[in-house]
Amino acid sequence: MEMRNSNMKKWQIGAVAGALVFSLFATGCGEQIDQNAGIATSAPATEAPTEAATAAPELTERAKKLLAQNPDTVGYITIDGTQVDNPVVQTADNEYYLDHGFDGQEFRAGTVFMDCTDSFGAYPDQWSENIVLYGHNMADNTMFGSLRQYRQNPSYYKEAPFITFSSNYADYTYVMVGLIITSGNADSDFKYWQMEELDDKTTFDSFMGSVNAKNMIDNPIDVQYGDSLLTLSTCYSDEDNSRFVIVARRLRDGEDTASMLKTIQGGSSETAAAQE
Repeated sequence: MEMRNSNMKKWQIGAVAGALVFSLFATGCGEQIDQNAGIATSAPATEAPTEAATAAPELTERAKKLLAQNPDTVGYITIDGTQVDNPVVQTADNEYYLDHGFDGQEFRAGTVFMDCTDSFGAYPDQWSENIVLYGHNMADNTMFGSLRQYRQNPSYYKEAPFITFSSNYADYTYVMVGLIITSGNADSDFKYWQMEELDDKTTFDSFMGSVNAKNMIDNPIDVQYGDSLLTLSTCYSDEDNSRFVIVARRLRDGEDTASMLKTIQGGSSETAAAQE
């Protein structure tokens, strides 16, 4: 799992087979969130709020329950065919949920969390273009541990390619378009953890170009500038500080999982040997 902080650190998760090491890179998350909050409250007092600005969507029932337990809740993620079925949190400190559970207690498995620089909420047109989620590669398959089956057998993607990633207001379906193994070091040739605001076509195409170059699957699903992306990051190897990363795109209006699955099962093929 790749994290960023002002000083690069490594966290050791003990008492689990294949202990995990996490590099932390500079972000300035707390500062960015404070600045965003300031911007949100800086509108002139004489400016009347618009209906769109005041009419917030209603929270889902699940979100209401989760927010009552933990106000850091920003969403929920499930992946059929895996054990991924988790609330997603976000805080100004990317380190906190490395070793704290959803209840705020110290917990070696941590909690699935969103990068502190990402924007995600009620209105999709205000989201970061690429949302990055981190989860420990737990030996008991909790958190993002069960994602290893895609790494060990990339063709499993044909059976379970969809991710349901929900905000506190609505559910969204994503389809996997990339399975990659890449370095988590500061000198990595693909710093995906720094590529969340894909504001222009050049930046977007650069991100997807790196995904395609490292892809373990021959992805038949087209990805275009303007698509909303989701990146899941977890540890692969402590020895070389590598990461296993899944990249997915949100289904567009008019797309459905049945036709997508047909395309995947009829057109995709494994392009890299399974990584043990």
